[in-house]
Amino acid sequence: MMAVVEATASEADTGSAEDLAAAALSLARCFAAGATMWCVARQWPAHGRHVAVEFVHPVIVGKRALPAVNIEGIDVIPTVRMLARPGDVLLVIGSADDAGTAELLRRAEAWGLTRIWLGAGPRPSSGAAEHVVWLEGEDPALVSHSGDMVLLYHLLWELTHVVFEHPGLLEAPPACTDEVCITCSDEGRVAEVRSIGAGGLVDVMVEGVLETIDATLVEPVAPGDLLLIHAGVALTTFEELRR
Repeated sequence: MMAVVEATASEADTGSAEDLAAAALSLARCFAAGATMWCVARQWPAHGRHVAVEFVHPVIVGKRALPAVNIEGIDVIPTVRMLARPGDVLLVIGSADDAGTAELLRRAEAWGLTRIWLGAGPRPSSGAAEHVVWLEGEDPALVSHSGDMVLLYHLLWELTHVVFEHPGLLEAPPACTDEVCITCSDEGRVAEVRSIGAGGLVDVMVEGVLETIDATLVEPVAPGDLLLIHAGVALTTFEELRR
């Protein structure tokens, strides 16, 4: 699969072959597990419609239709929150400086979605999504009419089907069984507040699972706030993303 990606990506200057291959592999595994892909392109709505149609409407005989839905609007967060299920995929198309796209992606981490970000211009910061596939050097102002962006998600579609042609690739790697001490691990997880309880306890969604945590260190909090939690305790809030 990498040989195909490298050859095509080199010809079209569509970014990293490794990024494309990794995104396609992850996407195929999610689809095989029953996921729906939710597409959002706040800045360039036509691309959102196009990529959703590309996946749901197989134009090549023998290719399967894959569940993909485009969501449009300025504030799509409530819609994605309501419709998406843990294990689904969020594919966004947008530049790194679009605050609304960045907020959606951050919340999607708490909802338990696999995040794929296609874009152009300066790259987003590390960790913004599980998969970032970028048009290096492309002017974001021109992406609405960019054939390179169309080629990028056409490649993603093709490579996803390449994975389906090799069933062995659809097997997810075994989950890590190493023990991690919750008192000394560096891990901080993003959580979205769902409801407020008594005594500083709040119900939050984290990695798609509802948990009750201690938020006394960061009170007051409100439903919709984003928290960084560790070992069942909220350590800080994402002030810039408060709604």
